[in-house]
Amino acid sequence: MKLHFSLAIASIVLLADWVSKRWVESTLDYGQQVAVTDFFNLVLAYNPGAAFSFLSDASGWQRWFLSAIALAASILIIYLLYKHSYNKLLCIALSLILGGALGNLWDRVTLGYVVDFLDFYLGDYHWPAFNIADSAIVVGACLLILDSIKTDRPPSSQPGSSNNS
Repeated sequence: MKLHFSLAIASIVLLADWVSKRWVESTLDYGQQVAVTDFFNLVLAYNPGAAFSFLSDASGWQRWFLSAIALAASILIIYLLYKHSYNKLLCIALSLILGGALGNLWDRVTLGYVVDFLDFYLGDYHWPAFNIADSAIVVGACLLILDSIKTDRPPSSQPGSSNNS
């Protein structure tokens, strides 16, 4: 898959995440919940930490630490997209993760926290609120697992290839 196609996927995720977060912020007050179904609310929540609010109680250093990790991961992902362009599933997975990482990085750098708004629940148990960026990262991670169990190899390492040593 061409690098520009992978970056287009990441950009679509980034844009969808940014637009949805700005819409929720302009529509809801902090902490406000809007029931959508019997198991899903829209809610405006802020997460200064990582997944499941990990490090959210830290004194502020986590903002830049988590931003540095997201930036380093994004650079590594772009390299991997270039290096493994022959593997379409891997590139789609990495593109989704890249778009999600950049979406949350944008919030963290510009706001100091990540905007979350998707609230799924069962009875009184609520899954931690999340956003489109988080969803893209999870889907991308699942696709990475799927890619890791498939048996395809790069074209140059297929058995019988003239490029084998």
